[in-house]
Amino acid sequence: MTNPMPNTAAAATAQPAARANFQTLDSDAGVSPSTSSDVNLDVILDVSVTLSMEVGRTRIPIRNLLQLNQGSVVELEREAGEPLDVYVNGTLVAHGEVVVVNEKFGIRLTDVISPAERIRRLR
Repeated sequence: MTNPMPNTAAAATAQPAARANFQTLDSDAGVSPSTSSDVNLDVILDVSVTLSMEVGRTRIPIRNLLQLNQGSVVELEREAGEPLDVYVNGTLVAHGEVVVVNEKFGIRLTDVISPAERIRRLR
């Protein structure tokens, strides 16, 4: 019975390798001038993101962590009265203060991080 699969080593040596040619990519490649300034955000408007607020942080040894129980107080690194940090998917986007609205906690934004600053912090 003959082997239907060719010898790959022989097949590879039978044909000379050709150099691949790729088109040079520009920063505006594939984007027409009219669409580069007119961005359609309707595609992402219904995408859910995680919004979280951080009151503060602290570092404690595992020994102290295991001793925590109901009524324990953990001191945070943030001073009382300082604004909370507001994160979207883990990226800082604003600062704010706690408010109560209809018997629920909320946050009033006091400072929104500029898009340029958010991009700088990602790098």
